Amino acid sequence: MQLGMIGLGRMGGNIVRRLMKNGHSAVVYDKDAKAVAGLAAEGAQGADTLEEFVAKLEKPRTVWVMLPAGRITETTIGQLAKLMQEGDVVIDGGNSFWQDDVRRGRALRERGLHYVDVGTSGGVWGLERGYCMMIGGDKQVVDRLDPIFATLAPGAGDIPRTPGREGRDPRIERGYIHAGPVGAGHFVKMIHNGIEYGLMQAYAEGFDILKNANLEALPPDHRYDLDIADIAEVWRRGSVIPSWLLDLTATALADSPALSEYSGFVEDSGEGRWTVNAAIDEAVPAEVLTAALFARFRSRKEHTFAEKILSAMRAGFGGHKEPKQPGASGPKG
Repeated sequence: MQLGMIGLGRMGGNIVRRLMKNGHSAVVYDKDAKAVAGLAAEGAQGADTLEEFVAKLEKPRTVWVMLPAGRITETTIGQLAKLMQEGDVVIDGGNSFWQDDVRRGRALRERGLHYVDVGTSGGVWGLERGYCMMIGGDKQVVDRLDPIFATLAPGAGDIPRTPGREGRDPRIERGYIHAGPVGAGHFVKMIHNGIEYGLMQAYAEGFDILKNANLEALPPDHRYDLDIADIAEVWRRGSVIPSWLLDLTATALADSPALSEYSGFVEDSGEGRWTVNAAIDEAVPAEVLTAALFARFRSRKEHTFAEKILSAMRAGFGGHKEPKQPGASGPKG
């Protein structure tokens, strides 16, 4: 299939590469002309303007917008709505707020356009590993786009099958789900990211306790000088708490046990706040996820080793860069 991609950053560019590597074609646009030229050199069709971009797409057109949530995504989709025609599809694959999806989907439907929201997890490793996708939209549209989603998904891999799943949608075991109507994809991804905050905070606090196990304030026979890089590594092998986040932590600690490259200043990208707000709306107690969000707020005022662990994980899976802090350098790479 052909896909148009707007936004060629950390994930957008690699989504295009993964599709082209597996026989799909792509038309690409970005305000950064170098990013467009780079993918054009790899086989995509480049466009210098949105008008040219839309004109190069085959009907019915499918455009994937991979831009930061907020004004730039809103503006771009608004411009596309004026250029595209009945039956065309707009996909928002960024981290938009799900209620914005519902509003946009309604507005595009009035123009005869289809809207699909795709919560996309995979970070900078998606080209190699594939992307876990949580999709919202009309069933017939999502089914028509299945060749794209099937290519981007990680596939079943070597993960053992869960007993009792016979007869269920096979796409789930390949790493993507049609979660429901417009907005459902980003709603599920929002909760995914809220859980991610809690998991990261748990690892971060645990390693902070290990690092401080040799404090002079402790009785001499209660002190331990622990190699936390080795502990992270051994936990990856047969323990009950392995995960990709632990893999990234082990890699960061092996490279730099003190994590001196990281200031510990940890941003939040919105989904954690939205998750807590959803919990409030539903009267669901979410103590861990709320505390994890507040810990990120605190990190911008005081920095602990736990926050350096958080920064290392964010850099590992998403390529996130810390803001420049006085007297501190950002992560390597």
